[in-house]
Amino acid sequence: MATLDSLLPPDLQARVRAETGAWLVTGAAGFIGSNLVEALLGLGQAVVGLDNFATGHRRNLDEVEQLVGPEAWSRFRFIEGDIRTIDDCRAACAGVRHVLHQAALGSVPRSIEDPLATHAANATGFINMLVAARDAGVASFTYAASSSTYGDEPSLPKVEDRIGRALSPYAATKLFDEIYAEVFARCYGFKSVGLRYFNVFGRRQDPEGAYAAVIPQWIATMIRGEDVFINGDGETTRDFCHVANAVQANLLAALSTDEHRDLVYNVAVGQRTSLNQLFEGLVQQLAAENLHYDRPPVHREFRAGDVRHSLADISRAATRLGYVPTHTLVQGLGEAMPWYLGFIAQQARSP
Repeated sequence: MATLDSLLPPDLQARVRAETGAWLVTGAAGFIGSNLVEALLGLGQAVVGLDNFATGHRRNLDEVEQLVGPEAWSRFRFIEGDIRTIDDCRAACAGVRHVLHQAALGSVPRSIEDPLATHAANATGFINMLVAARDAGVASFTYAASSSTYGDEPSLPKVEDRIGRALSPYAATKLFDEIYAEVFARCYGFKSVGLRYFNVFGRRQDPEGAYAAVIPQWIATMIRGEDVFINGDGETTRDFCHVANAVQANLLAALSTDEHRDLVYNVAVGQRTSLNQLFEGLVQQLAAENLHYDRPPVHREFRAGDVRHSLADISRAATRLGYVPTHTLVQGLGEAMPWYLGFIAQQARSP
């Protein structure tokens, strides 16, 4: 398996290699966080990781260690800590140059079930990180925002300056983060970049659990020969974004000039796919691996808090950051499928 850094544009690889100073990745044991750690170590950087393993896994860091090798891994320092604790945030920010803040409690359904936990991680934890990074004098602060912020805004494609009403506690916390980031820029001159992710998928995205994302969850279900459930009529659409695109956007944002900070950017591909189309595409991808799934999907009620349609306008990120997605949905699935298949097979063998 190629390391994540090799999937990035060559000019960006060169820019990151030329950087001096450590990088902090919060949520380092999570899905996107571990891919950022992998890419940065592969590009010769020193990395500090912070995670409390609430949703991340040690196995993700073990996999990164195996992929990058001992020399690169020696440049990684891990802190088991919690962004809800300001002292842990300060310890993680000490001496670092760039902060990539990915730690959060994701999932709309989880936030509806437990809004207090979502707020504590996504809102309190976020302002803790802002304060710690500001006081440490870091050169850049890039954070994971969310397309859920668009709420009930009906127009497509989604443009950064036009949002609707939040439809879930999760969306409310992500809007809160953007507001606080803007306030910190205005009050303290501490500028940051928010990246509104659109349905990111790829290697190390956990297919198990009640809040698993749709792509790994459906792949695991199909491999087991079980029913795939689609919420609603299947015409709900999403702009699926491979994790290499998200990593690219984070690194571009961290290295951006001051005039391009204090903004939020859509991170997606700019292509809309319905859940029905995704289902058919996954069936075809698995067939190419000699895994044949012949059950029709089972439709059930729409899920509370879900946005009906999602499609990103990525022109701001393209113009100001130089973001050009390298992986479409089909290309991303081709890259990620071997990992999904290997992980699911390994889980099936585990006692």
